[in-house]
Amino acid sequence: MSGRNGSAESYREGVGHLSEWSRNTKKEFLIDWQAGKSDEWTFVQGNEAGDLDSMTAALAWAYHLEHSTMNTDHPRKAIALLQTPSDALDLRPENKLALKKAKMTSRHEDLLTIDELPEDPETLSRKITGVVIVDHPKPLRRWDDAKVLSIFDHHEDRGAFPDAEPRVFEKVASCTTIVGRQMLDELESLPEEYHLPHELLELMLSAIAIDSNGLKPDDTTDADLTTSKRILKRSRWHKKDLKDIMEDLEDELEDAQGQIDDFSLRDLLRRDWKGDLVDTPSPRTPTVSLGFASIPMSMDDQIQRTDFKELFDWFAEEAAWTAEIGVDITVCLSKYKIKTNKKHKKKIREITLTVRSDVRVDEDQADDLFRVATLAIEGAEELKNLKPWYRADELGHRQMVWTHEGGGRKIVTPIVEKAVINWEMHQDRAV
Repeated sequence: MSGRNGSAESYREGVGHLSEWSRNTKKEFLIDWQAGKSDEWTFVQGNEAGDLDSMTAALAWAYHLEHSTMNTDHPRKAIALLQTPSDALDLRPENKLALKKAKMTSRHEDLLTIDELPEDPETLSRKITGVVIVDHPKPLRRWDDAKVLSIFDHHEDRGAFPDAEPRVFEKVASCTTIVGRQMLDELESLPEEYHLPHELLELMLSAIAIDSNGLKPDDTTDADLTTSKRILKRSRWHKKDLKDIMEDLEDELEDAQGQIDDFSLRDLLRRDWKGDLVDTPSPRTPTVSLGFASIPMSMDDQIQRTDFKELFDWFAEEAAWTAEIGVDITVCLSKYKIKTNKKHKKKIREITLTVRSDVRVDEDQADDLFRVATLAIEGAEELKNLKPWYRADELGHRQMVWTHEGGGRKIVTPIVEKAVINWEMHQDRAV
């Protein structure tokens, strides 16, 4: 039997309180939409990459919003919205494993995904009560007309929606840490605590474990550690050692995360994709669409996933994907490890930049965008030992690949975004 994303997965009905709540919530939302009552609902949504942290934080806060207000004069209806298409969910095997361990229904039938919305986000955003953003600093452009009620994020604070409440930005390993701490603080202040299903608590521990590398000291803050202890205390595993639990979860999830041998290049580009539109006030300069992909393997290995196993085909398949979703600038961030000796490995990162001219920008604008993005990348102090890829001289027009030993998407994204924003300002001044 094929799953809803085409995978051969036998049907397994979810058991337990989390699955039942999630499925019923999805059903109730669709019934209310049909009855013209979308305005009663709050959407809790993460980023479109749909990683375990983003998904778990959204589920946890939606559950909390509903249950913490259930016996009040102002009960709230809340649902977690995954901004990942249903056919892309299994491109993250670690999510599939975590949801199975949480006893959720197979094929993700308990979850509401972006492609299951009965109306486009631009229309629906004007009807719902509002949105809560988790694991992202602001909503995607398609939700611009929705009221932003709260934001929980562990990335850079861009100053958006200062009136949101709660509004928490904190550099911790996992956004689930921030959501979990707030949830438990509010839960413990209620006159009577609501039931927290063990499946949700264990899913939260899984999300923190994978983002903190099993609570390893170099990757963990005091907040991650303290919140994990509080969650563990309420779970079925409360008699077990926290360190042992988190290390076991991280090992299991990391093993699953690496099960991508059968993925095509298109799958790899889609599985961890983040992007959005950047507006400009200038009539000369169009809106620009930026997209960032993260792939846990080298360009050489990615090329072997293409039909012809050649460099030209990597860029042909990347162009087909970005044309499909209407992206102007793509930054693909690759990472892999090489052995330095028998005991040690060194992490190598690659940045692949492409700019296309057939969507919103003409040839001259595309050339200029490529120029400023290139200058920004090559001038960034954070990108240690940046140098052209060993096959850079084989690349085509508006294509570039670098290797470096610096940070990943959290470092590269603001570098490129600021370059594009400055380019827009430059173009506007040139009018």
